[in-house]
Amino acid sequence: MPASPRTARAINDRLALRLLQREGALTAGQLKELTGLSRPTVADLVERLQGSGLIGVVGEAGAQRRGPNAKLYGIVADVAHLAALDVRTMGVSVIVSDLLGTVLAEAELPIDGTGGTEIAVERAVALLDKTARSAGVRELHSVGIGAPGLIDPSSGELRDSSGLPEWHRRLVAALQKELPATVLVENETNLAAVAERRAGAARDRDTFVLLWLGHGVGAAVLLDGRLRRGASGGAGELGFLPVPGTSRLPSAVDCAGGFHALASSQAIVELGAEHGVFGVPGQGSGPAGEAVVRAAVAAPAEPSGAGREHVDAFLDTLADRIALAVAATAAVIDPGCVVLGGEIGCAGGSELAARVEERVAKLSPLHTEVRAGELGGGAVLRGALLAAQEAAQDALFPSES
Repeated sequence: MPASPRTARAINDRLALRLLQREGALTAGQLKELTGLSRPTVADLVERLQGSGLIGVVGEAGAQRRGPNAKLYGIVADVAHLAALDVRTMGVSVIVSDLLGTVLAEAELPIDGTGGTEIAVERAVALLDKTARSAGVRELHSVGIGAPGLIDPSSGELRDSSGLPEWHRRLVAALQKELPATVLVENETNLAAVAERRAGAARDRDTFVLLWLGHGVGAAVLLDGRLRRGASGGAGELGFLPVPGTSRLPSAVDCAGGFHALASSQAIVELGAEHGVFGVPGQGSGPAGEAVVRAAVAAPAEPSGAGREHVDAFLDTLADRIALAVAATAAVIDPGCVVLGGEIGCAGGSELAARVEERVAKLSPLHTEVRAGELGGGAVLRGALLAAQEAAQDALFPSES
């Protein structure tokens, strides 16, 4: 059944807006070429979208050209404002942006919860409000939140977890109650994977696994471009994966005996100390294991010497450990590509990734490319902002139904 004229217009408008969002400002002629629509149809949709306040003239194409055909049309960035939050165990980071994702303000605040849950929530809410006001934003349209823990697939809510501070769940509920904005919450590792796919190491991949290496460990699974969360939202909880080399097995309430015991930040710090590899004290605000791995990768590549031998032994042992999780993932999912994300995965760079890939090739018959993440810990905020941007565009851009 052919689409009605109204539905066809909505489809065309949405297509044009998506192109403007992806490509930036375009002329009517460029929109005609990219959409395949007729000149009159493009002229109608441009007029319609200008009238709705979604697009406007932002310049002219070519220094010598003038007239209506040279006008560049772009999405009106301030038609909606967005915010993204990265909620970690010990603090919150916030960015505020326009509809196109241009960052207008950012801030972070350590929160340890020692003053109580209510005070922790109030401080986090106040940080968001202060950051928005510093950007001149009076009202937020959509807010994306990245948080550790499981997200209920049916309700979209952050589930209770004994390993996470109470203020995490209370913060999400408080923002959803107090803000007129759409508030979305997603697991931090899932958001990092979305960001690495959009603007990082997995730009050319629709199917891959992101192995998060930060304070803790986890994974995100993307198959055919879609996040796979599992029946209870727990897909990728690799910290609980039973692996050789630990002193005991994990339990339903404690991942200390699982892969977490081998690849968490604390485990990497301890491994570094065993091999005489230490990070620079007080360097950065990331996990301590990041500094250790960064120091090892940056060590001079001397052909011999005790110092280099210690560094190579550390990196080889760490690669052995990480390869266990990658090989297990490959055996179950066969993603073809695993990105070592988070602060530690990014710090390890191509050197650590190559060592892991070499070991996985010996453990698994399934070819698995291993890449270093490009966005590090910042991938969570980037992914949260992309989620907020997607929600705002879905609400503002013409519906196809």
